[in-house]
Amino acid sequence: MIASVLAAGACWWMRDALPDWSKIRQDLYDEPKQVRVKRPPIDTRVDGVDYRIQPRYSYDLRGLVVSLHDSETWWDYAHKEWSDYLNVVDLCVVWGESARNGSYRSVSFSHSQWECLFSWREPGLPFDVTEVSNNHLITVDPAVARRLRQVRIGDQIRFRGYLADYTTYRNGAPTGTRVSSTVRTDTGNGACEVVFVEDFEILRAADRTWRTLGKIGVVVFLLSIVAWFRLPLKV
Repeated sequence: MIASVLAAGACWWMRDALPDWSKIRQDLYDEPKQVRVKRPPIDTRVDGVDYRIQPRYSYDLRGLVVSLHDSETWWDYAHKEWSDYLNVVDLCVVWGESARNGSYRSVSFSHSQWECLFSWREPGLPFDVTEVSNNHLITVDPAVARRLRQVRIGDQIRFRGYLADYTTYRNGAPTGTRVSSTVRTDTGNGACEVVFVEDFEILRAADRTWRTLGKIGVVVFLLSIVAWFRLPLKV
C-alpha cells in the first residue's frame, strides 16, 4: 500500500516531463507562418452567446506544448464571468532554435487563466523568449474542439487557421473584444495570439509512460485497501 502511494506520487510529479531535444521533430525548428488576409467576419453562437470573429492573418504553427489551460476546468471563473465560451484551450508552445537546442528544459512553465508563465531553472542557457507563445485557441467545429482538449504537455502539434479578433455580444450589443497579437516579439503579459483554428493535429504524442504508471499505482493502492479489509481478524 505504501509503495503504491509513493509510486503514484512520483509518477504524478513526472507526468508532464518534457521530451529530450533529440525527440523533437525537425519541422518544429521553423518559425510560425502568417500572411495578411481579407476575409469577412464570421458570426457564430456558443452556449447562447453571440460572437463575431474577424480573421486578420492566416496562421500555421508547429510547436512543442510546454503548458496548457482548459477553459472548462472547474477553477476557471474568468471565462465564465466574461461569457467567453468560444475560447476552448490555451496552449503555450515552443519552436525554433529553442526547440532545437533543448533549452526549454531549463525553464519552468505554468498557466494562469489567461497567461503562460515561465521562469528559468538554469539561467544562462540560450532560451529565446520570442520563440514561445501563449495561443488562445477558438473554434466553431466541435470535432476540432474535442481534439484540442485531448492535447497533453509534451505533445508536438500543428494547428492552422487565422490570427483573429473576436467580439462578444449580449442582446445584440457588444460587451467586449479580444484582440490578437500579430508578432512574436511582444513578450509582455498581454502578448497572446488568438487563433481561429480550422485544422489541428498531434504530430508526435508525448510519452505517456509516467501517466500510465501513475494510473496503475492508483489501482494497486485501491486493491491494497480491499485486500487489507479482507484480511482475517486476529483474535
